[in-house]
Amino acid sequence: MSDATPTPTATPERPQLPAQSPPVDPAETAVASNKSGSGGKLSWWRGDGGDGAKRNLGLIGVLAALIVVGAVTKPDLYGDPNWVWNNVLAILQLASVVGVVTVGMTFVIIGGGIDLSVGAIVALAGVWCTTVATQSYGAAGMIFTALAVGICVGLVNGVLISYGRLVPFIATLAMLVAARGLAASISNKQTQVSSSTFINDIAARKVIGIPILVYILGAVVLAGWVVLNRTTFGRRTIAVGGNPEAARLAGINVRRHTMLLYALSGLCCGIAAIMLTSQATSAQAAMANLYELDAIAAAIIGGTLLSGGRGTIVGSLLGVIIFATITNLFAINGLSIEAQNMVKGGIIVAAVLVQQFQFKSVTRLLARNRVTTAT
Repeated sequence: MSDATPTPTATPERPQLPAQSPPVDPAETAVASNKSGSGGKLSWWRGDGGDGAKRNLGLIGVLAALIVVGAVTKPDLYGDPNWVWNNVLAILQLASVVGVVTVGMTFVIIGGGIDLSVGAIVALAGVWCTTVATQSYGAAGMIFTALAVGICVGLVNGVLISYGRLVPFIATLAMLVAARGLAASISNKQTQVSSSTFINDIAARKVIGIPILVYILGAVVLAGWVVLNRTTFGRRTIAVGGNPEAARLAGINVRRHTMLLYALSGLCCGIAAIMLTSQATSAQAAMANLYELDAIAAAIIGGTLLSGGRGTIVGSLLGVIIFATITNLFAINGLSIEAQNMVKGGIIVAAVLVQQFQFKSVTRLLARNRVTTAT
């Protein structure tokens, strides 16, 4: 018998699976696609990346139209250069407090939320920082208290919305009522006078002829612009607001990020509380009434989508200035506040209608034109 050597059987090779690519931040993808678009000098204007610039130019045109209206109705006042300069400073000072609140509101709305409690948070922070116990620690203690109260209340909103799964409208509406009630309880429904000279002088002092409140507004706007446009936090905010599920699959902690957005809004409210307390040299539970509506309206006018995913800090600032200019025009022409509120309401409705028309009609038309040009 011959020894039969078994023939080795060839084992089939396992197909090599392609390496799994790491998660990609959808905001990074959007930025890359904008950069790889048409590379002409006017690509920022013709492409989607230029939408913000076009809207801001439109808002500047609205401001110019309001100035023309003022010059026509009050030519004697607008003919005086000194009065015009002082009036510009008055408008900026009028817009400063609401402008700071609007920066935080813009982040929240871009992130897909809404905050109806900002006015109440400003009131609570203002009342808490002007109690006798807090004022005993001086100006530093008052500023720290206002900022801490704003951040803590904002975090409560964020936790209720992110981890409690409450609708932002309901959670912040409940906080609006609760914060107003707590402010009234702390102040015993009385006006609390600020005895800090440093705090009171913030609204009264000027540097190079410009009020300090305007500098604070500029610093907050600049910081907000940098965070939104030049940091990962800003890109993730846009991603979370545009598509939360895609952002989650890309590795973004949507819940934590949403919570931080409301904390940021609370921080802006704390800053606004110090500014408003300085203007009035006092604080009460009824202060900052309807600030939430002014902030939301300014953000919408500035091009921020209520559905989230898009918005600009510069546009929101222009929206605040437009509303402050309208208020100024009504005041110098002796018109009533009721008429002013009706005009504001009409502007908000018109802005929302323009947004819907732009994204349902104009975008499709531009897409067809691009396909036609490419072929």
